[in-house]
Amino acid sequence: MRSIRQGVRAGLVAGVLSGAPSTLHAVVTGGDPLAATVAAGSILLRGETRRGRLMAAAVPVHFGLSVAWGVVLGALLPPRRTVGYGLLAGAAIAAADLGVVGRRLPMIRALPVAPQVLDHLAYGAVAGWLLAGRQAPAAIPG
Repeated sequence: MRSIRQGVRAGLVAGVLSGAPSTLHAVVTGGDPLAATVAAGSILLRGETRRGRLMAAAVPVHFGLSVAWGVVLGALLPPRRTVGYGLLAGAAIAAADLGVVGRRLPMIRALPVAPQVLDHLAYGAVAGWLLAGRQAPAAIPG
């Protein structure tokens, strides 16, 4: 149970902070800093074009994905070198989110790839940092 709580916490915090790279990229390049948020909403509301509805839909989508991945990382990341393994996990999550799911959704596919990958790497690193130093799960007697 402790691992789940730690994973939820890590997922929430990492989910909030991980959008910094793409937001900064959008601001510096004159792009739309909310484009990734709107695109995330399209996961839930496929075919929707109204920005407000897509942004509202993005909240539960991003929250749910961040928490779910946090729980997975909480269960799988080792207690040592957790930030490095978190970075690797962030790369794997990017491959799944952007390469498998995202390529099927036009709004996600339209986003610049590098900032989105950096967001996922940031997510993994922050989650790993928050999960670092925790106790390894107790072995099951057998």
